[in-house]
Amino acid sequence: VQLVESGGGLVQAGGSLTLSCVASGRSFSSSAVGWFRRAPGKEREFVAAVTWNGATTNYADSVKGRFTISRDNAKNTAYLRINSLEPEDTALYYCALDISAGIFLSDNQGRYNYWGQGTQVTVSS
Repeated sequence: VQLVESGGGLVQAGGSLTLSCVASGRSFSSSAVGWFRRAPGKEREFVAAVTWNGATTNYADSVKGRFTISRDNAKNTAYLRINSLEPEDTALYYCALDISAGIFLSDNQGRYNYWGQGTQVTVSS
């Protein structure tokens, strides 16, 4: 399985972005998808996750209300919509697959089996 993120860029504070994660292979539609980010000088952290069927989502407290995770299994693609961008959102954003999640969602990076290379989001103040 390969994951390719896109949609990052340089945005002014208050703006919006939609990140995409396109997967190759057959595991995508049966796997949970997670988004994580690594800010400069910080550890990679959980942002959001969605179950295989899109029915359940989970968000880090720091992004609730501004971030929306979704997926389109027909397109093997997951999305992360980010509204009201803040300079603190500046980070490299990664998507990942948890192929054994079932109906559960995890914020534990160790559960995720496949990772993309990331897409950079930079927010100017």
